Amino acid sequence: MKTERGFTLLEVMVALMIVGLTLLAAAATVSQMIDSADTMRDRTYASWIGQNKIVEMRLSGTVPDVSTTSGELDYGYGRWEWRAVVSETGIDNFMRVDVSVSRVDTDYVVRTVTGFIGEPVRPGQANRQWQAAPVQSGGPTG
Repeated sequence: MKTERGFTLLEVMVALMIVGLTLLAAAATVSQMIDSADTMRDRTYASWIGQNKIVEMRLSGTVPDVSTTSGELDYGYGRWEWRAVVSETGIDNFMRVDVSVSRVDTDYVVRTVTGFIGEPVRPGQANRQWQAAPVQSGGPTG
């Protein structure tokens, strides 16, 4: 009489359990990677929206008043809400702008972007004060 060799039912069950746990771990890892990619995409879009709002204020050609403004816009793949807070810095005609960006219908702020807006000058005049002072020779280092 011949005896057949093969896997027992217990060995097959253990092997299937190991494969199942491995696939479960792989699926969890892929899911976490997708969530991380979504979070990075949202942070990038929110950063761009905040920077765009600060640039729009700079391009207006005036120093903004101390205020709070807000609005909504479609950007990328969804609807976003922004809130810009203009505050004083203690320097005349130099304001701080904090733009907070979140998804519509949530209180979670995805990103806050900070910028500064000063009094606009004519093109080519921004560095004039630095060029006006002659360089002194023979000082402590020369």
